[in-house]
Amino acid sequence: MKIINTPNMPISNGHYSQCIKYNGILYLSGQLPIMKETKAIPATIEQQTILALQNTEAILKEAGSNKSNILQVRLYISNIKLWDKVNNEYIRFFGNHKPVRSIIPTRKLHFGCLIEIEVTAISNT
Repeated sequence: MKIINTPNMPISNGHYSQCIKYNGILYLSGQLPIMKETKAIPATIEQQTILALQNTEAILKEAGSNKSNILQVRLYISNIKLWDKVNNEYIRFFGNHKPVRSIIPTRKLHFGCLIEIEVTAISNT
């Protein structure tokens, strides 16, 4: 097991690793839509979805992988009524790649975020 941690990755706010590599698989912690530099959270669900996906992609890049290697996605959303808007951004992000996924409606998420995204991916290294 190897913990992946670089200065270019979003900083964890608790006692956890952002990414662990084990037997060629990358396990990423849930990513919130928080801007690394400013800690700002975008206002809309569309903007939050894009940012959470970009944060995920940044971690994959630092781990030597990319979004086309994502096997599974778990999407936690604060209100199931947001699903259509989330799905539209998800489709734009992934294009033809279709990882398996789960959508989990929740109540409130940390810091008032509307979405959190967790992925499992194949490592290229």
